Amino acid sequence: MSRSPKTLTAVALTATAGVLLSVASPAEAADRNRDRDRFTPGAPGAGDPYFPDMGNGGYDVAHYDIGLKYDPASKNIQAVTRIEARATQNLSRFNLDFLGPLKISALTVNGKRASYERTGAQELEITPPRGLQKGRPFSVSVAYSGTPQTIEDPALGTSGWVPNEDGALMVNQPIGAATVYPVNDTPLDKATYTITLAVPKGLTALSNGDPAGSWTKNGLAVSRWEMRQPMASELSMIAIGKYDVLTTKLGRMPNITATDQRLGITPALATDFNKQTGDFQNYLASIFGKYPFSSTGGIALKANVGYALETQGRPIYDLTRRPGTIPRPDLIIHELAHQWLGDSVTPERWADIWMNEGFATYSEWLYFEKYTGKPVQQTFDEVYATPADDDLWVPKTADPGRDNIFHPTVYDRGAMTLHALRKEIGDKAFFTIARSWPTVNRHGNVSTADFIAYAEKVSGKQLDTLFKEWVYTSGKPSL
Repeated sequence: MSRSPKTLTAVALTATAGVLLSVASPAEAADRNRDRDRFTPGAPGAGDPYFPDMGNGGYDVAHYDIGLKYDPASKNIQAVTRIEARATQNLSRFNLDFLGPLKISALTVNGKRASYERTGAQELEITPPRGLQKGRPFSVSVAYSGTPQTIEDPALGTSGWVPNEDGALMVNQPIGAATVYPVNDTPLDKATYTITLAVPKGLTALSNGDPAGSWTKNGLAVSRWEMRQPMASELSMIAIGKYDVLTTKLGRMPNITATDQRLGITPALATDFNKQTGDFQNYLASIFGKYPFSSTGGIALKANVGYALETQGRPIYDLTRRPGTIPRPDLIIHELAHQWLGDSVTPERWADIWMNEGFATYSEWLYFEKYTGKPVQQTFDEVYATPADDDLWVPKTADPGRDNIFHPTVYDRGAMTLHALRKEIGDKAFFTIARSWPTVNRHGNVSTADFIAYAEKVSGKQLDTLFKEWVYTSGKPSL
């Protein structure tokens, strides 16, 4: 449930001093000792071998309510994140991921002061006054402030909180969310979100999902956003700056696009960006079925991160090197295709990211065929012509390694795998899979093994040999 506009200042901009004064009573201390006998700590990781510190066990998050104020002059935030979750075991304590120098001023569980410790690479270890019973809902509230960390990873690039001269960007794939808010930072624990942002007048604050109100409070421009469908934390987004925002309707759905004023994009091009987003989304829906979210759009920005990203419901496109332009049509296609494959249907493990990028890249090939006349087979042949000793063929597509999750093999060989599958099972079965796979797995998590089993079920063919060559083996597959 979202809070009313009048409560923002109390919720998001100040910490409640009262919680700092509460001290555990002798009875509560005795209860805690008894809890130790039948309650155990939640796991400090979600089990992904590529990112063992990410995520946690013992609970499932239902909703994040983030209230955040940003001061561009100091680059500081003041924030309160409230988490609604359910225990999946009897918990004596549990962890959240929280990374960097942000200072916590208050932390409660079910409204009562809880003890906490920051340990390891990114762990916020929380011990509630009493154990949390399996199956029972609980809430966590964390008030904090400071300058969030920007992550610069040699293999994975820039993520986290990326400030600029008048605003900031939060981009989280794969490991940035915990720099801005306490989170169960694993794709396995999707949740809905309410994000309320307070920024100086003259700036615009954007996020995922549907706009849920805007107002002025104490000289600040406040906006609220609601992502009402489950979202993985790596797909959450905040963009703050001087933006021109264009809102149209795609059927009954809001189509919200924004262009960073520093890019010098003309109103005509901004309108074209909005129109292409709607047109291409409709085209992709003809392939993948009903769009899985309640709003759409995109943000063209100047961020110096060097990539576009499929942030849920509203992708971001960094056009720092291409001022005065809008995203290329094939790039819009790529990020919008991710809304079905990657955002709504999300891999269980990062090793399986080829299912995201392979489908998004193959969508580009389908776009080229429909809109430019270049056959998909021609694109496949051009990529397949890459020499056998090229690095493209070295990583295993379905297990490229932590530092190779954005390697060309994940994109190009992933797309080639889908085309090889199409040639093997025929167009009818292939496009049945393309349409039904996102539908039957909507808002869920899947593995490569799941996809192979589904493709075999739909096609009636045994496909082990094909997938062994294309995704499980290093080296150039034979045709």
